[in-house]
Amino acid sequence: MSKVKGLAAELAAQSYEKALKKKGYKFFKNGNYNLNVIGVRNSSGNASKFDDFINLLYKVKGKWVWDCYEITTEPGWKILKNPIVDKGTAILVPDQYRGAYKIALHRGAYPALCQLGGPVKVWRDNNRDTEPDYVGPEDKGWYGINIHKHSGPAGMMNTFGVSAGCQVFRHSKDFFEFMDVCDTACDQWGNSFTYTLIDEKDLKNH
Repeated sequence: MSKVKGLAAELAAQSYEKALKKKGYKFFKNGNYNLNVIGVRNSSGNASKFDDFINLLYKVKGKWVWDCYEITTEPGWKILKNPIVDKGTAILVPDQYRGAYKIALHRGAYPALCQLGGPVKVWRDNNRDTEPDYVGPEDKGWYGINIHKHSGPAGMMNTFGVSAGCQVFRHSKDFFEFMDVCDTACDQWGNSFTYTLIDEKDLKNH
């Protein structure tokens, strides 16, 4: 986990704001704890590693804070090889999902950001290999593409079957710190969160 304040956080906010606005997405910067929850998908195409990351960009007392955590934005390779639905394994399509997430119990077990506020778009990977396919028809709907932790050791190296399309943290400690900030934001702004997923190249090309 990396928590950055000061000039570095301000520069990160400027960079992400520029990248999101170039795509026509909203970047939140009014008030304290008005969260920008931004996932970045690595260009490696490797679904076996936690090689993506999720950012929280927000202000505290008018100053930018930048939290960054290791996650996977793709389903684990075991799920790619053995889809749990006939149409294939869900892979979240990069987009901005306004108000699509709420704090609720993930599978009835613990609070997480759950897809309960709106639909999302997914690709269906059904060729049963271990490489995620970012192409094909898009399904839009309510698929339980949540943002949560895994249930294994504290810092797993391999994704195995930790995700069937959800955005999953590598470290449980990071996830709980992430949720602490979300809880504070919920108290101030209500239980509605926007999740934006972009590709690594979107940060390089703005």
